[in-house]
Amino acid sequence: MQIDRILIAGRRRVARIAIRAVAAACCALFLCGCNTDQQVAGVPDAPIDYRMRHPITLHEADHTIELFIGSARGELNPMQRAQVVSFGLGWKREATGGIVVERPLGSSNELASADAMREILSLLAASGMPPQSIAVRTYPAKSSVATVRISYPKIAAQAGPCGLWPADIGPSLNDRNYTENQPYWNYGCATQRNLAAMVDNPADLVQPRGETAASATRRSVVLEKYREGQSSATSDSSNTQSAKITDVGK
Repeated sequence: MQIDRILIAGRRRVARIAIRAVAAACCALFLCGCNTDQQVAGVPDAPIDYRMRHPITLHEADHTIELFIGSARGELNPMQRAQVVSFGLGWKREATGGIVVERPLGSSNELASADAMREILSLLAASGMPPQSIAVRTYPAKSSVATVRISYPKIAAQAGPCGLWPADIGPSLNDRNYTENQPYWNYGCATQRNLAAMVDNPADLVQPRGETAASATRRSVVLEKYREGQSSATSDSSNTQSAKITDVGK
């Protein structure tokens, strides 16, 4: 009887240990399931500098204008003529290829667009474009009133895309960016994207422009004053009253 009691007590002790181990394992699995601050697989650590997270890159993109030609007009209006001339001048300054002029087929203004092509080509030639740099094409219209498209390739700047949130930005002890007060991934993306859209010459983001020649007229004036022993500084009126039209208020 004594041996049986010892065996029964040992079995009960082993059962209690097993139950405790199972309960601890269940609690651990429950806590792991509630943890949502794990880093997304495949996402590298975000650089601290937003210019490295969202760099501005240069690429070739089409610069396009669209002209609406009325079905009963067959020519450009004054505003459209100014647009075509300005577009041709822009080609001389920034284009990396020729101009493509596309007119619609199958639209209600197909004939009017064809009649306006002669005027468009003459305006482009007047802006300084050689005829061999202009290609005329047609495209199937998808609406009743289609546009005449004029485009040329040029170097453009871009950044983004923005709005990516690969990690939670809320408080978390497991998030190194939060504990170290580091910027989140999307920080600075909108600024970089707006800068890329507003820059006039994308090449300015890579290297500065060359200096222009010095003013020969101003240089002659300064040297003449230097030879005569006069001050070569630009004279500026320090009397604020001299710019007034009347003497009222003196």
